[in-house]
Amino acid sequence: MIVKRARPSDYPVRGLASIPSVSLLSIHGLGLPGVTGIAARMFGALATVKINVILITQASSELSICCAINPMDSEAGVKALGEEFSMEIDAGLIAPPEINGDMSVIAVVGEQMRQRTGIAGRVFTALGRNGVNVVAIAQGSSELNISIVTYAKDRAKALNVIHDAFFLAGIRTVNLFLCGTGLIGKTLLAQIETQGRKLLEQHSTRIKIAGIINSRLMMIDPKGIPVGQWKSKLEEGESADMPAFVDLMKALNLPSACFCDCTASDMPPKFYEGIFAASISIVTPNKRANAGPADRYRGLMAKAREKDVVYGYETTVGAGLPVIGTLHDLVACGDSISRIEAVLSGTISYIFNNLRRGMSFSALVLDAKSRGYTEPDPRDDLGAVDIARKTLILAREAGFAIDYENIAIQALIPEKLAKAPSVEEFLALLPEADVSIEEKVAAATSRGKVLRYVATITPESAALKLQEYGPESPFFNLSGTDNLVMFSTARYSANPLVVRGPGAGAEVTAGGVFADILKTAQSYL
Repeated sequence: MIVKRARPSDYPVRGLASIPSVSLLSIHGLGLPGVTGIAARMFGALATVKINVILITQASSELSICCAINPMDSEAGVKALGEEFSMEIDAGLIAPPEINGDMSVIAVVGEQMRQRTGIAGRVFTALGRNGVNVVAIAQGSSELNISIVTYAKDRAKALNVIHDAFFLAGIRTVNLFLCGTGLIGKTLLAQIETQGRKLLEQHSTRIKIAGIINSRLMMIDPKGIPVGQWKSKLEEGESADMPAFVDLMKALNLPSACFCDCTASDMPPKFYEGIFAASISIVTPNKRANAGPADRYRGLMAKAREKDVVYGYETTVGAGLPVIGTLHDLVACGDSISRIEAVLSGTISYIFNNLRRGMSFSALVLDAKSRGYTEPDPRDDLGAVDIARKTLILAREAGFAIDYENIAIQALIPEKLAKAPSVEEFLALLPEADVSIEEKVAAATSRGKVLRYVATITPESAALKLQEYGPESPFFNLSGTDNLVMFSTARYSANPLVVRGPGAGAEVTAGGVFADILKTAQSYL
C-alpha cells in the first residue's frame, strides 16, 4: 500500500524490494586510481546511448567501477565503454569492459535504519549463513537503503532470509530433508510432530519437512510435508533416486536447509561434500562418513568449516549422550587427551547386563533386536564393526592418527556366524555361541566381577576387548543399555571425566538427532 504519510514502523527495516534481472557492467585497471573524470566519462558514455544506470558502486581503492543496467543494454554498454576508453585499453591501463549477466538487485529499505548499528551486519550475516554470495553493495549516506547485487538464482533465497531476519521476530525455520524412515527416522518425525507447537511457542523455532526419501520412495515439497501425514504423502511420491533427490534439494536453494541422514548406509555420505558445497547443513547418526577413509573425514570437516554450515554428528557415538560435544570442548580448551576407555555399544551392554538373569546369549540378542537396540544387521554389533567405527570416530576427534585397520578387535562371535549369508541364517546359527559366552560370564561372576566389552584408545593404538571389572570400576555398575566413556586427560588425570547413560534405543538416538537439528536452527539466525 502506498500512502502520502506512513506511520512510523516498529521495525528498522520497512520493506524489501528486488529487481529480478540486471547485468553488472564494470571497468577496472591500474590506470583508474587518481585520474579525475573517469566516472564522468563512464556514465556520460552510457547516457549518450540512452542506457539507464540502476546502481553504482566503486571501491575506495579506485581500481574498479561497476554499475547495474538492464540486461537488454548489455551489448550496447560494453561497446560504448570500449569506445570511450579505447586509448586506455590499448595502452594497457584499463582492462576491456566486462559484463556479468544473471544478476539481481535486492534493496533493504527503512526510515528507522538511520544511525542504527547492526542493520548491515544482520543482512550480510543472514545471507552468508545461507550461502548467498554478495557480488556488489551500494548504500547512500542517507542510510535509508542498502542495495545488494546477488546472482539471480539466489534472489528468492536472499529475500526470504533477509525477511526472516527482520520481520519474523526471531523465528527460526529449518527446511529439513530427511533421508531414511526406518526406526530412527520415523521416531524423529514423531518427536517433531509432538514437539512442534511447543518449539514454536517457547523457542521460536519451526521445523518444516521439505523432503523425505527412503529405500523405495521420495517426495519433495518446498511448501512443506505435513509431519502428521508423512506416510501417506510419501506413498504419493516417486521412486527413490538419491542423486536426483540431492540435486533437487540443492536446486531449490531453500534458506536454512538441513539434510538429515538417518540411515546406516554408505550411499548418503557420498553426497555429503556436495551438500556442504551448496551451503546446506548435515545432521546424522550415520557413522560411515566419519569412520570411512581418513581423507573423506578430513575433507568433510574442511568443507563444513569453509561453508560455515553445521555438521551435527553427536549421535554417531553414544546415541543421545554428549560424548562428541564433551570431547570437542576438552580439545578446544587446550586439554590433552591421554586415554579414552569406553563401553560404546548399548546392545552389548544390554546383553551382558542381563545374561546373569537366566536368559541365553542368543535369546538376549533377539530381545535386543526386537527392542530396536541393535543395528539392522546385529553382526555389526556382535562382530564389533559398529563399535570399531565409534572407536575410530572418537580417536579422530581426539586428534589421534589411527585408521580402522589399526584397531585390534576381539570378536564376540565365531567367524562361521559372522560370515552367514543372511541376517536370518545368522540368527538361526547364533545359539552355537551361547555356551562359550555364558561360560565366560559365569567365570567372571565367580570372581565377583562382571564382563564388559571395552574400547581402549590412546594416541598410539586402539583395541576392543572383553574384560572383567570389579566393584571399584565405573564399568561395574552399568545397567540396561548404558554406555560409559572415561576421558583421561592432563586436567582429568587422577579422576577421569565420565559420561554415562543409555547408549541405544530409537527414542534417545532420535532425540539426539533432534537436538542437532535445533543447533542448525540457531546457527542460521
